[in-house]
Order: sequence, then C-alpha cells, then structure tokens
Amino acid sequence: MAHQRIRKFNTKETYPEQRLDNDLCQVVAARGTMVFVRGQIGQDLETSASVGVGDPAAQAHQAMENIRMLLTEAGSEMSHICRLVVYLTDIRHREAVYLAIGEHTKGVFPVSTGLVVSALARPEWLVEIEATAVIPED
Repeated sequence: MAHQRIRKFNTKETYPEQRLDNDLCQVVAARGTMVFVRGQIGQDLETSASVGVGDPAAQAHQAMENIRMLLTEAGSEMSHICRLVVYLTDIRHREAVYLAIGEHTKGVFPVSTGLVVSALARPEWLVEIEATAVIPED
C-alpha cells in the first residue's frame, strides 16, 4: 500500500456483538493527488434510477460501485481510499450497510466515520457514502 495506515483493526474484534468484518484503521497518512467523491447513494449513475429501494445493503453496494466507477474515471482506485463517511437514516441499518461496505474495502483499511441523520435528499435513500482518496505520488 502506498499510504501509511496506522493502527489497523478489523471490526470483528471491535464490535464482537455484530457480524461486521471491515478492515479499518485509526489514521491514514497519504501524499499525492486528492480525490473527493461526492456522497453516493443507491442510484444508478447512468440512468438515475433508484436501486435497492427499502434495502439498505443493496443501496450501500450500489453506492460503493458508484465510488469505484468514479474513482476509476478520476484515475484512482479503491486501494487509494483514505476516508469514508457513512450517513444512515436508521441505526438499525448499520450492520447491513457496513457488511456491504466491507466487501468493497477488504484490505484497504480506510478511516471511517458513521453518522445517523434524520433524512437524505430523497425519502427512499437509506444510506449515503462519501469517499476521499489520494492517488499516491510516483
């Protein structure tokens, strides 16, 4: 990995009462070109159709696929992610959403902050995920 990831941990150990399996860390020290990905939701970027209405895991998967696509278009990749911010409209969706995110970030170890908010821009959206990546210097 090009970035220094300090105090790596897996959520299996931190939250043993949940089924989570996310690779995270406390600090990412990165040098390079920063890429800021706008909050992504369960929406197909090509058609603007909502995906996974009523299903927070499906919406999280779509959001992460959108992030992957946008990072690629910016000349970056998932391994360059340094930070994720996750917005949930219901704390009960946390486990399903974080399991979905973990499938897309295995081995990456970003820092992550999760927030519960009263609503997102559309009532059918249950989760929004924003990412910050840094394309390493050569």
